[in-house]
Amino acid sequence: QHNGFEQFVINYCNEKLQQVFILLTLKEEQEEYVREGIQWSPVEFFDNSIICDLIENGSRGILAMLDEECLRPGAASTDTLLRKLQQACGAHGRYESRETHSARRLHDASLPAGCFRVHHYAGKVGAAPGAGVPGPPRQLPLMPGAQVTYDASGFVEKNTDLLFRDLSQAVWAARQPLLRGLFPEGDPRRASLRLPPTAASQVKASVGALMRNLYSKNPNYIRCIKPNESKAPMVLVPELVLAQIRYLGLLENVRVRRAGYAFRQHYGPFLERYKMLCARTWPRWEGGERRVGGGGTRRAAGVETLLSELPVPAEELAFGHSKLFIRSPRTLFDLERRRQERLAQLATLIQAAVRGWRCRTRFQLLRRSQIRIAACFRGHA
Repeated sequence: QHNGFEQFVINYCNEKLQQVFILLTLKEEQEEYVREGIQWSPVEFFDNSIICDLIENGSRGILAMLDEECLRPGAASTDTLLRKLQQACGAHGRYESRETHSARRLHDASLPAGCFRVHHYAGKVGAAPGAGVPGPPRQLPLMPGAQVTYDASGFVEKNTDLLFRDLSQAVWAARQPLLRGLFPEGDPRRASLRLPPTAASQVKASVGALMRNLYSKNPNYIRCIKPNESKAPMVLVPELVLAQIRYLGLLENVRVRRAGYAFRQHYGPFLERYKMLCARTWPRWEGGERRVGGGGTRRAAGVETLLSELPVPAEELAFGHSKLFIRSPRTLFDLERRRQERLAQLATLIQAAVRGWRCRTRFQLLRRSQIRIAACFRGHA
């Protein structure tokens, strides 16, 4: 019910994590279809980069204005901070305050004095729920929770609540490895005359390091949905669940998955894995190239030949410039089942060949030995 500096920082982190989710699961996937030349109707989704820019913009963002207010000479107060935020962010569509309401001739009693409001998540713009194929977006009503009202009182004090340099140096001088690890800024060799970083700048730097780490990985997501506000078991509030699904961008994600392809792989690894399923590609593909838009590869031609010999519907496949796309997991499972059966056949064939070779070798050895013994016996006789 009351949101201060701590909740603002938490929501900022949530927005950045949501940005990673949007980029990796919605935007990047659709861009890959375009890069590979796959026929695709783009699915509209809300990109929260405008909210992240409102908060973290280096010159006009809320965090930048907060740091500037903490460093300016004179007494800082909530009113001066709100005036600075109004000058920098008042024209932003996701920012609201008493001043913006006055300029737009709006009256909102739910926005108290000394507060500002940020419209988080999709809110006013989104896709029609329940759509099975890509289509144009429609306007959705702003539901409770999409807009968060922050009490600006205490923002300046909490942003400058720093540990004095001499205290961190005293703790670092304890020569305990744990304490030195917790207060590395106390190292005299790292001493600096610059002003210590504010809480907001430290949070921004930490979030930036986290984002770089996440972008370098291949993350998997587990989305947790709160079924009710009272934490009661076996109680499901459909409106609350639908709101969370909508704000988390899961509707758009499901639409992209349903309209897109569940599996994609480069032609080379795919051909190496499944080439034993076709006599023309086993043990190696000797055919020509496949031309795709003026270019192509021998492996792409091999994959096309391989799949043409299998009972795979044409609508399940899409050939990109460098990758093969399979729409349904059922098709991939069928390929895996065929591969396992073929591997068992090949293993049986290899075993039979090895056993035959061993038997022939032993028979030939025995035959040569018998001939030699018989020759020696006849010579002796």
